[in-house]
Amino acid sequence: MKSDSNRRFPKKTIHPCVLAGLIILAAFFFIAIFADQLRPYSMSELSEPYQKPSPLHLFGTNDIGQDILSEIILGTRTTLLIGISAAASVILIGLGIGLAGGYLGGTVDKTARTMIAVAMTLPQLPLAIVLVTYLPPNIWNIVIAITITSWAGTAKLLRAKTLEIRRLPFVLAEEMMGQNSFVIMFKHILPNMKDIVMMRATLAVSLAMLTEAGLSFLGLGVSSQKSWGSVLHYAFQKNGVIAGMTWWYLPPIICISLCIFGFVLLGYYGFGTPGQGRRKLNR
Repeated sequence: MKSDSNRRFPKKTIHPCVLAGLIILAAFFFIAIFADQLRPYSMSELSEPYQKPSPLHLFGTNDIGQDILSEIILGTRTTLLIGISAAASVILIGLGIGLAGGYLGGTVDKTARTMIAVAMTLPQLPLAIVLVTYLPPNIWNIVIAITITSWAGTAKLLRAKTLEIRRLPFVLAEEMMGQNSFVIMFKHILPNMKDIVMMRATLAVSLAMLTEAGLSFLGLGVSSQKSWGSVLHYAFQKNGVIAGMTWWYLPPIICISLCIFGFVLLGYYGFGTPGQGRRKLNR
């Protein structure tokens, strides 16, 4: 009886890489949520500039005497907020255009293909720089700039997957029974793309975080709010690299790399590799 039960209900195991990714991301989310409680100093508390790491300032101080560890902790919230918000926008736009174009066809698909083709010819970072330069400096305009330059790849992939699924027998049977197009798209096609959507979402967060770091490094971020990119910007601008202050510029680089690594582990091993039953269709 016990063996039959085990065969009927196989025990689900979490891939070690997925677990590692979840632990990494959980740590960063915890820091982001409780940043105000975890930071040892506020940004208004100034000490002697350019201090080396010490028991009082574990990561030293910057050019105006702010605690670098506190900057990193506060920057976690801003960087993750921009990354997740931009990724959500990219997925919503890409899913809407890809799903509608792939299933409805005709003029809708022609318009979707044209929009995707035009968007993919535009260089992402230079266009984001131009948009951020002319938009008022705030977090949401950075999110808008990243979204405008990043949605096309997701839309193209989801459109191709929609075209593949719409030819399957269970979709054709729904059409023959006169089922509403929106019901077919959202009840029958979308559930069969959930792994691809989630994988693209995790990768979109990583791309958005890198873009934000690049914009902030160039001095185009939000100066009133700390982010990992802004810490890097001031470390380079105030000669922290030339002076060999590794405690200033290495922590944000490590945080960006580690957080992106967590999202990649979750996206690739959690949703990107077909596992047992992964290819089973939801009908």
